[in-house]
Amino acid sequence: MARSSHNSKSSASWLKEHFDDRYVQRSWQDGYRSRASYKLLELDAKDALLKPGMTVIDLGAAPGGWSQIAADKVGAKGCVVASDLLEVDALAGVTFVQGDFTEMEVLERILAALEGRRVDLVMSDMAPNMSGMAAIDQPQAMYLVELALDLARQTLSPGGRLLAKVFQGEGFDEYLKELRSSFRKVTTRKPEASRARSREVYLLAEGFHG
Repeated sequence: MARSSHNSKSSASWLKEHFDDRYVQRSWQDGYRSRASYKLLELDAKDALLKPGMTVIDLGAAPGGWSQIAADKVGAKGCVVASDLLEVDALAGVTFVQGDFTEMEVLERILAALEGRRVDLVMSDMAPNMSGMAAIDQPQAMYLVELALDLARQTLSPGGRLLAKVFQGEGFDEYLKELRSSFRKVTTRKPEASRARSREVYLLAEGFHG
């Protein structure tokens, strides 16, 4: 019994932190789908990621916070293709592919949705379902960002960019090396809206050269 009371205490404290969180409150007021929207807005303000007419892929898109901002910024002449295991409510200007990104069939549907367009930006906010055990979670997280890099290599225009959420830990340095082999410049970003205790950082790889 003691264990369940501990769990309910810890979930109550998580809920309190979540609802007290100024980004969660702002997302409701501003009409964004999630607090994650502020991470992308901050990254975009710093690095000018999104411009009218761009073609963008958004991986790990649910509940649609990043796609919503991307569609708004690329405008009617742009194209946003989003994908997630979970369903995402329809968003104007976004083509959504539901399914497991680790499966070839889902990758093929994403490629088909591009209709031959080359991509300017691949964004990945993907994370595995966390078990709390680093020995399981970290390899799964690294596998997802490896797949995001594979997709970027297949679809990006020369000079294109990849923005990927990566968890610091085993495999991180090797991934950085891989990015540097395909891109001119790689920068680490930790947006203010990213919770301080989280191991997540965003790697922005620019100047794709294959």
